[in-house]
Amino acid sequence: MGASNLQISIALFAALLALLHLPLRVEAATRHYEFNIKMQNVTRLCHKRSIVTVNGKFPGPQVVVREGDRVLINVTNLVPNNITLHWHGIRQLRSGWADGPAYVTQCPIQTGQSYVYNFTVVGQRGTLWWHAHVSWLRSTLYGPIIILPKKDVPYPFPKPYKQVPIIFGEWFNTDTEAIINQAMQTGGGPNVSDAYTINGLPGPLYNCSAKDTFKLKVKAGKTYLLRVINAALNDELFFSIANHTLTVADVDAVYVKPFKTDTILIAPGQTTNLLLHTKTTPPAATFLMMARPYATGAGTFDNTTVAGILEYESTPSTKDLPLFKPSLPPLNDTSFATNFTNRLRSLATPNFPANVPQTVDKHFLFTVGLGTKPCDQNNATCQGPNGTKFAASVSNISFIQPTTALLQAHFTGKSGGVYEPDFPYSPLRWFNFTGSPPNNTMVGNGTKLMVLPFNASVEVVMQGTGIMGAESHPLHLHGFNFFIVGQGFGNYDPVNDPKRFNLVDPVERNTVGVPPGGWVAIRFFADNPGVWFMHCHLEVHTSWGLKMAWLVLDGKLPNHKLLPPPSDLPKC
Repeated sequence: MGASNLQISIALFAALLALLHLPLRVEAATRHYEFNIKMQNVTRLCHKRSIVTVNGKFPGPQVVVREGDRVLINVTNLVPNNITLHWHGIRQLRSGWADGPAYVTQCPIQTGQSYVYNFTVVGQRGTLWWHAHVSWLRSTLYGPIIILPKKDVPYPFPKPYKQVPIIFGEWFNTDTEAIINQAMQTGGGPNVSDAYTINGLPGPLYNCSAKDTFKLKVKAGKTYLLRVINAALNDELFFSIANHTLTVADVDAVYVKPFKTDTILIAPGQTTNLLLHTKTTPPAATFLMMARPYATGAGTFDNTTVAGILEYESTPSTKDLPLFKPSLPPLNDTSFATNFTNRLRSLATPNFPANVPQTVDKHFLFTVGLGTKPCDQNNATCQGPNGTKFAASVSNISFIQPTTALLQAHFTGKSGGVYEPDFPYSPLRWFNFTGSPPNNTMVGNGTKLMVLPFNASVEVVMQGTGIMGAESHPLHLHGFNFFIVGQGFGNYDPVNDPKRFNLVDPVERNTVGVPPGGWVAIRFFADNPGVWFMHCHLEVHTSWGLKMAWLVLDGKLPNHKLLPPPSDLPKC
């Protein structure tokens, strides 16, 4: 064969490979992890507890991958509790069986059983996290997911000298399962946490905790990437580092237009990547990094403050140095919260476009908030309002968790008696949502799904209610990112509010705070077939029923259809 013929053959072969979508050079790797769920004795605040962990670690191990990698995580349950794990923010394109919420996409992994979570990270880079998705077990079962860009693809900001996960959590001196079980029986609010933690450590502002302090040692004149995760059960948090400015570079594993701030707000479920530029010469001082809650509800909450220490290398002994504290916003500073969230904007560049749906196929208005349900204890009064039980709902439907996984019921065509495909498009009962509450505060119950055709463009307005007091609700949607196109206070105005929507560079997230006494509008494409949970990430509100699920039907093409379940999918 002549040289020119050989070149033609090679070119034809390359063209054929391109047509078959077979890459000539496979870059993506497969990452394997072994997660053994086991009990571990941990002491914080002088209280020793046996807690549920992964591999005995608290917080749990990091999952580190590159964009495009396949991930196989073999989870073995060695504790008495049922377990599932959720890979929070991972799109799970056609791999809904690996998403993790109990009785939504899978039955839990029972004691002594194993399950392999198998998914590919597509089109995402940044910080996400994993956590348990059964009852309140995520109070100790959580850890970071670090998604590096593809090889040789730079960050859209200067490469950091070092990367550091900063994970906020809540520590309870008593068993969280006992706390929520008691609250569900009595109908009252559950006991609040005893401390907040940074990377599992409560820090020097709590009694008996100085030795359990997270310390970040830095070099002068360097840029650090802080991968901040709010894994707290029930609290949005303000965070600041004394005398240092932070640059917000990324939220929920999506790059944003960078901006500088002294303080951030981060809701449970959210992640924020911050660039910390250290001082050019080592200062003769140490600095506290602190977080405390942003609290809007009428109920009790943990109003304590967690602190870690930022210290510079090559400074003299830290014992004699002045210690600077940041000033954090007041606990109920909604104006700071609003101003901060309004500054978040997508990069919207050719490399990182903001593919906002410009037209909408399906419009929805859901109310989210608290309410009550009747006391079911014989001849007794419950501890909720006026002798009732606290409840929470989406569009006045408090979600009843099924005993069969919804995705399985859908896939096998055996949905009868498991769920109803008739979630309402808008509230069945209209009232002044953010004004004085109606006389009847009782919620309805049901297991209802909202059905969407494949690839429909969707707009959801989530309207907060003031029935039991207006408060912020961080809503998390599984299986999708969405664009936050608008938000405001009071009741949503369908005529005038859409005129102010940002359809150019709105921030793209997987978890959004519905403002207290206000509304938020999100848009997304229903491009991922399966059953997808949407719920408040304040765990107490999820326990009370502030959750629902979407059913996205298969599309026509083979790659628009949900894959069949894996053979090791746990059984109920």
